[in-house]
Amino acid sequence: MPHRITPATLALILAAGSVPAASDDAWEAFARTVEEKCLAAAADMIDNPRAVVDPFGSERFGLAIVTGKARGADATISHICVMDKQSQSVELGSELSEDQVRVATGD
Repeated sequence: MPHRITPATLALILAAGSVPAASDDAWEAFARTVEEKCLAAAADMIDNPRAVVDPFGSERFGLAIVTGKARGADATISHICVMDKQSQSVELGSELSEDQVRVATGD
């Protein structure tokens, strides 16, 4: 009799194969990638952007808040940045004013 794999078993096998490494070095590399990609995405909108990165993100996304002086203005602004963990594509949310979000970057 041939062995059959149930959909639930297949899902479990696929999920186990896609789990990222959980070592400290892997998480640090992940956070650096999120930071680099988010800073690059914000470079046209923010002068000298700084990023505060969630060190682990969510299940599917790397997360960061990018902050700095709005290009061509005196206002400090922030953008929420998400990076798809699988494709590493990045998207920025809309501009948030300093009245809406205050970010301490440690600088």
